[in-house]
Amino acid sequence: MEHHFHGPNFTIGVEEELMIVDAETKDLVNAIEGLLEESPAGAIKPELMESVLEVSTEPCATVAEAGDQLRALRRQVRETAERKGMAIGSAGTHPFALWEDQRIVARNRYRELIQALRFVARQELIFGMHVHVGLDDPDKAIHVANGMRVHVPVLTALSANSPFWRADSTGLQSTRTPIFRAFPRVGVPPTFADWADYERRIDFMVGAGVIEDYTWLWYDVRPHPQFGTVEIRAMDSQTRIEHTIAITALVQSMVKELAEHYDAHSPLTDYPWEMLDENKWLAARHGLDGELVDLPSSERIATKELARRLLSRLREHAQDLGCEHELEGIEDLLARGNGASRQLLVWEANHDLTEVVAEIVEATGA
Repeated sequence: MEHHFHGPNFTIGVEEELMIVDAETKDLVNAIEGLLEESPAGAIKPELMESVLEVSTEPCATVAEAGDQLRALRRQVRETAERKGMAIGSAGTHPFALWEDQRIVARNRYRELIQALRFVARQELIFGMHVHVGLDDPDKAIHVANGMRVHVPVLTALSANSPFWRADSTGLQSTRTPIFRAFPRVGVPPTFADWADYERRIDFMVGAGVIEDYTWLWYDVRPHPQFGTVEIRAMDSQTRIEHTIAITALVQSMVKELAEHYDAHSPLTDYPWEMLDENKWLAARHGLDGELVDLPSSERIATKELARRLLSRLREHAQDLGCEHELEGIEDLLARGNGASRQLLVWEANHDLTEVVAEIVEATGA
């Protein structure tokens, strides 16, 4: 398998899936084609449904550079939408929209996806953010991807931003997580021994005709050979841009720590897959307000405390990468709550989901 793991290390690329909504009713609008245009700051692209818009940065040397591009992309799509009587919002789900009302984008890949997965793909009205981190060696990328699995629950808890689904308060902080779980080849990934093992297993699936290529594996963490990156896909889209940037900085710092772990020839601890998966469920259910299992000790610990420990440990790596300032957004999430808790605060005032979406739209553009 051809790959581009040639470096430089720790370059950053970010993708955000955004909601296209009617400026008045705040319901989703099937209008992606009218918003597609060239952008000097990155790319504006369609996704599976016509009410979803994806923005993605170019590969960036620093988190600050990626943040500048994301701000410019959000500003551009917001201004274009406003001229057409629409607005842009960012969250893990739209609080009251129905998937039955959404049209599938007229692109072969998405039509083939619907043909392959049917209802499972049609009901996937969710919005996520993905962070790509560049690496210079394919075996290092496998090591980092294996190690990042331990961090998925904390990233899920910090980013949880989807407490509503189909006009229902679900009781979950990240409803997007179980919705996406209906897809095949998702969630906490298996481990791979090395790059050769990864190649062999992907080639087996392609040869068996069950996937077209590795991009049909939608795991929370995956190597992306075409880009030469490890891609972290576990997070809900963030309403506030500073939270997107902060989570990106945290992910970059995590990858740096694991890359150095590989360079030191240190083996990863082999934690049970079922415990990693259980921690992810706990994070999706309770967000930052619950507990996770501290895997080294097997003891339950407050999620916020575990996140603070991790943040403290990674701060030196962030300093080396020049993204320590951007981590202030993580402090804000820990102090004032994640996106889900902020949506619920608005909801509890008047039980008005239109008001919740209006708040999302306003904060998306802040």
